[in-house]
Amino acid sequence: MISSPDAPQRVLMATCLSYVVVILDTSIVNVALEPIAMALHADISGLQWVVNAYTLTFASLLLSGGMLGDRLGAKNVYLGGLLLFGMASALCAMATHLPMLITARALQGAGAAMLVPSSLSLINRAFPVAHQRAKAIALWAGCGGIAMAAGPLLGGVLIAAAGWRSLFWVNVPVVSLGIGLALRIVVRQEVIRKKPRDWVGQGLAIVALGSTVGVLIEGARLGWDNNVIRLGVLMAVIAWLLFIAVERRRSQPMLPMDLFRSPVFSASVFISLVSGWVFYGLFFLLSLYFQQTRGWSPLETGLGFLPLTALVALGSFMSGRLSHIVRPLWLVSGCCVLYAVGFGGLLVLANGPAYWRIALCFPAVGLAAGVMTPVATAVMMSHTDPARSGIAAGVLNASRQTGSALGVAVFGGLLAAVQPQAEGIRLAVCVAITLSLAAGIFWGLALRQQNHGLG
Repeated sequence: MISSPDAPQRVLMATCLSYVVVILDTSIVNVALEPIAMALHADISGLQWVVNAYTLTFASLLLSGGMLGDRLGAKNVYLGGLLLFGMASALCAMATHLPMLITARALQGAGAAMLVPSSLSLINRAFPVAHQRAKAIALWAGCGGIAMAAGPLLGGVLIAAAGWRSLFWVNVPVVSLGIGLALRIVVRQEVIRKKPRDWVGQGLAIVALGSTVGVLIEGARLGWDNNVIRLGVLMAVIAWLLFIAVERRRSQPMLPMDLFRSPVFSASVFISLVSGWVFYGLFFLLSLYFQQTRGWSPLETGLGFLPLTALVALGSFMSGRLSHIVRPLWLVSGCCVLYAVGFGGLLVLANGPAYWRIALCFPAVGLAAGVMTPVATAVMMSHTDPARSGIAAGVLNASRQTGSALGVAVFGGLLAAVQPQAEGIRLAVCVAITLSLAAGIFWGLALRQQNHGLG
């Protein structure tokens, strides 16, 4: 229970601030790729690790972050996450070499994995009335959407004014404000549920995700016949098989495998994975294209992304209204087709087109990205046992972050390995189109199979 009358607003302000910096750091670094490469002598694989160290750690620890909040209390874990995120941001800003920056980015991801589930737990507790809680969560999610949309432009402005290190320094005062607000929150009668800790499952998840992404990134650089890459492939396969086996046998696993018996849950997770994969993968590819091939500054790159990111924010705010007009089966499937159409237009990248021809494709991609995830999430939650809604939402968020890491790894690898570069870009876009259409087909089949009036 939150004690003082103004506490709900204070909780909401604190959690929104923290979510803004968490989401900002998934997109804002992309416009700094070229300055970071020049300052720290990074190649494409190094830049992939700078982006993925954050999203990979975030994805692999997200479910454990929720369990940690159950054991230690949401406020305690929230404060710990804020402190870790702020300290890691300062380390990023002070990085003198690439391994230091990558390590600090991984620490940021660990802090984010503590922040997101504990933020939702605090909001749930601060707003016990259902309709007030729904509005609070919508505002919290909306702040994340705005942060994602504003990230590239804000990053460009900060780099132009104070260099790439300012992207990380700016987190420190925001985090400090969040800590100040959170310290004033008084949480009473917080139920601490000491569930068994799934350390084995958590360890296997980290090894499985890390080795998979590592192989995809380094395979292009070292060569697929390299013994280290072969060992990495073997490690990834074994870790995934062991992870599935362990999670199926545990009484209280980190990832309850029986959730995937629901066609809607499986389809929602796949939609989230694919959306993160193709959107953030192409976001990374286009950032390199604008800065390295076209020679744009970070500010010009941020401005160039506006037709994409602005439509993501608009789509997020329109998703609720659209879902009342168009049935979810057709709405999400239609977004997948819209994704494919937008990516199809980006095939012109290989020919070095005028910017306006690229920008024409951005609204379709941005609108689809903004609408798709909220609608799929709402459908999944309506088909999930309320007692398991927290873990289901955690799996969905983790799948999106995993998709983001895979997209950066695969598309960056194609850009580095396939020559000429134009062919690498063309192949990446074709992969995005194929995945988008596959996700749309899978979603349609799953909802028809569920046959509960959504199709």
